[in-house]
Amino acid sequence: MKPLPADTYVEGVRAGDRAVLARAITLVESEHPRHGALAQEVLMRLLPHTGGSRRVGISGVPGVGKSTFIDALGMHLVGGGKRVAVLAIDPSSTLTGGSILGDKTRMARLSREPSAYIRPSPSSGTLGGVARKTRETLLLCEAAGFDVVLVETVGVGQSETVVADLVDFYLVLMLAGAGDELQGIKRGILEVADMIAINKADGDNAPRALRAQAQYRAALHLMRAGAEPEVLTCSALEGTGIGALWSSLETQLGTRAASGEVERRRRAQQVDWMWSLVEDGLRAALRAHPEVAALLPAMETDVREGRVTSTAAALRVLSTFLPGARV
Repeated sequence: MKPLPADTYVEGVRAGDRAVLARAITLVESEHPRHGALAQEVLMRLLPHTGGSRRVGISGVPGVGKSTFIDALGMHLVGGGKRVAVLAIDPSSTLTGGSILGDKTRMARLSREPSAYIRPSPSSGTLGGVARKTRETLLLCEAAGFDVVLVETVGVGQSETVVADLVDFYLVLMLAGAGDELQGIKRGILEVADMIAINKADGDNAPRALRAQAQYRAALHLMRAGAEPEVLTCSALEGTGIGALWSSLETQLGTRAASGEVERRRRAQQVDWMWSLVEDGLRAALRAHPEVAALLPAMETDVREGRVTSTAAALRVLSTFLPGARV
């Protein structure tokens, strides 16, 4: 699809035109060299109109019901008069590299709401399941006037903590009644989580959810020095506990905003992201270098077979790319 003029993107996004917003997101996600400059022009012009949303990351163990939870939370927010954008980071297809698009179909109610916008994006194998362009997509949604941007990630694990560097508040969903709950805790996740919610606290599972709540609180007390994240229970299926969860989350964010913590966090995230992109660009340039590309297969084989140390091989590759480089 042929790109629109920059003015059309800027005016359409600012007006909340969903079709133009969708095309603007497609533009920033594009890997085509000719689209990069236009995308950055649009983003720079929209930057003064960003920053007004609540940015919330949501992760969870497999089977916890992230999409159902976001559907329930989104409906609660829409019912309160808020405009909600959901950036659902889908697993990438191994055949096409594209998004599998499963999450949108599981947010049946929210996807029909005029005040909500759901955008599945392929993770493309990115660490933590956060699409490489998710940050820029988030800015576009803020410029379009959404009050809350929810970032749903593909799963939970050590690398999932990457999402914490993208949002103002990191919510982790856990599940009770599926064996030893504490076995499912990843230390890295608990070190950055701002809140833990035990979902599916309904029916016969309600008592197990309360026991899991106590277990998580005990684990956090041992693991985290200082302020511990709140541990709540909820049922996305029944809609119970969703309002209380959001009320607590918003209160905490309000306190952080008033103290300047949210602004400081966002500024630090922007600098971290700049360096992340620099590193990505350098890695891509290194692999695209003709002499390096010719050398890599032999170096990998030598390291794999134990003929050369990893350090010596890395030095050889780097010095081929940039004479004088060190490891």
